[in-house]
Amino acid sequence: MKFSPYYIPVILGLAFAIPSIGASAQVIGVGISIAPPPLPIYEQPPIPGRGYLWTPGFWSYEEEGGYYWVPGTWVRPPRVGVLWTPPYWGFNNGVYAFNAGYWGPHVGFYGGINYGFGYGGDGYGGGRWNGGNFAYNREVNNFGSTHITNVYNERIVNNNASRASFNGGAGGIQAQANEQQRAMAREQHIQATAQQSRQMQAARTNRELRASENHGNPAIAATARPGQFRGRGVVAANDSVRGGSASAAERGAAARNEARGARTENRGAAAANRAAANRDAGANRAAARREAGANRAAASREAGANSAQQAQAQHAQAQHAQARAAQNRAGAAEHRAQAQQRGTEHRQAAAQQRASQQRAAHAAPRQAPQQAQRAAPAQHAAPHVAAAHPAAADKGREHN
Repeated sequence: MKFSPYYIPVILGLAFAIPSIGASAQVIGVGISIAPPPLPIYEQPPIPGRGYLWTPGFWSYEEEGGYYWVPGTWVRPPRVGVLWTPPYWGFNNGVYAFNAGYWGPHVGFYGGINYGFGYGGDGYGGGRWNGGNFAYNREVNNFGSTHITNVYNERIVNNNASRASFNGGAGGIQAQANEQQRAMAREQHIQATAQQSRQMQAARTNRELRASENHGNPAIAATARPGQFRGRGVVAANDSVRGGSASAAERGAAARNEARGARTENRGAAAANRAAANRDAGANRAAARREAGANRAAASREAGANSAQQAQAQHAQAQHAQARAAQNRAGAAEHRAQAQQRGTEHRQAAAQQRASQQRAAHAAPRQAPQQAQRAAPAQHAAPHVAAAHPAAADKGREHN
C-alpha cells in the first residue's frame, strides 16, 4: 500500500479534554496523533429547493482507511428554528479529538474553523430564521435556478484565510469559546439527521474520498443532495476558488466549469431520461388500460342501473294502468247499479200507476147509477117549484 501521511494509527483509550467547549459537546472517544488535512477549496452547489440549509464538509476518520472527506451538502433541518453547528477537530495533550456537530437554537463553538459559505469561524452568516421561514443571505448562498423569495443581502467580511481544519496545536486555529458559546453548548441539541448520516456513510465507503487517495483534494467536495455522489450537483475541489469568500469572477469561472461538466453529464442524463420516459410511457399505457377497464365496468354498472330504472318505470306504468282499469270497472259497476235502481223505480211507479188506473176503472160503473138516481128526483121537483111560485118566476125573468 502506498504510504500517506493521512493514514495513521488511532490512539485508543486516551483521557483527553478539549479546551473551551461546553459540557454537552460530544467528543468522539479516540485520539489521533497526526493532524487532519487542510480544508479543500470548492464551490457551493446550487440549493435543490426551498427549506434546505447548508452543512459544510469536514474531515472524518476511520481506523482502516484513515482520514476521509465528508462532502458538504444541503439538508433539511430536523425542525423549524434550529441551526447546524459544524463538527471540528481539537488538539490537546498531543492528540487530535473529534467534536461532533449538532442542531440547536444557536450556532455554537466550532473551533474557529473557516468552513466558508457563512461559517467563517464564529457563528453563521448564511441565513436566519424569520418566524417559521428561513431567510437566506444572497452573499454566501448559491441559489442556481431555484426561485428563493425569502432572502436578504448582508456582506460577510472574513479575515480568516486559514484552511486549517483543527483547533489548537501547531498550525491550528487558536480560538477559544467565549462565555456565550459555552452557554450555547449546554442548550438542548439534536444529533445529525438521517440524511446527514447517509452522507457520512456514503463517504466512508468511497475510496476516492480518502485523503490517502486524493491527497487532500477530493473529487467529490460537495453535493446538492445527501448521498448523491454522481450526476448534476456534485462539485470537485478547486484550488482556484475559496468557498464562501470567492470573488464574482472566481464564482463565474467555477460556474462555467460546472456547466461544461454538466454538458458531459447531460448526455448520460438524456439516456436516463429516455429510459425514464419509456418507463413512464409503459406506466401510462398500463394506467390507460386500467382506466378503460374501470370505465367499461362503470358503463356496465350504469347500464344495469338504467335497466333497473326502466324496469321500475315500466312496473309503475303497469300498476298505474291496472289502477285506472280497476277504477273504470268500479265506475261501470256503479253506473249499472244506478241504472238498475232507476229501472226498478220506474217499474214500481208504472205498476203503481196501473193499479191506480185499474181501481179507478172498477169504481166508475158503480158511481154512474148512483149519480143518475140523485139527478132524477131533482128533475121531478123543478116543475113543481115553478108552479108553486109563478110570480117568483116572472120576477126572475123581469130581472133578467
